[in-house]
Amino acid sequence: MSSSTRPPATGARAASRAAGGTNRLPSSRERRPALAALAVILILLGAAGSALIALRSGDRQDFVAISEPIPPGHKITKDDLARGDLAGATKALVLWSDADKLIDQYTTSALYPGQFVTEDNFTREPIPPGGALVGVSLESGRAPSEPIQPGDIVRVIRVPAANQDGAAPSVLVNAAEVTGSAGAIADSKTNANTTLNVTVLVPTERSTVVAAAAAAKTLVLVKLSPATKPDVARSNGGG
Repeated sequence: MSSSTRPPATGARAASRAAGGTNRLPSSRERRPALAALAVILILLGAAGSALIALRSGDRQDFVAISEPIPPGHKITKDDLARGDLAGATKALVLWSDADKLIDQYTTSALYPGQFVTEDNFTREPIPPGGALVGVSLESGRAPSEPIQPGDIVRVIRVPAANQDGAAPSVLVNAAEVTGSAGAIADSKTNANTTLNVTVLVPTERSTVVAAAAAAKTLVLVKLSPATKPDVARSNGGG
């Protein structure tokens, strides 16, 4: 072959490099920075996940919860209690380690499955014959601003609803003993309106009308002298 027909060597090598360059795989040296970056990202994600789990579980504790619906005055057994864990502001709740202290006590109000409990939900005294415990939720203007505590004596009054013009208030229970109390009419720090939850011991025959008025938000409690004799006295003669 003559020199006039043979392609230049440099041109052939350049063409070969150009053709092979389109299919060239990255070298191991080029892959190393990408793999290192991916490893760093995975490590950071793992650390963030571990920190989140630690934050969510670090302050959790086991508390006493209710396993099934319980009426007021029910005598507590081990089967009524369940274990539940919570985190945050749980100071008033009963720890699971103290669950045995609640056995053989009596509920002061209705309790519901999954509900966490406080010591105010129980009493060591059974409901006396002829009596019933009724829970009442009160907002501002429905009870005195000063605390209402267990052992206080109150008069239970039903007032007309907003759409009952001309209706007169009526006394449902002349003197009822408070057996449980939680919350307050107003927050002591901010004075913002809150809810007061009270359990009162009333005559059995008045329990239905008191419960109905409580559900309708038409009840008012008037605090009486501690010397007032309640309509239904505790079995130990308290009141």
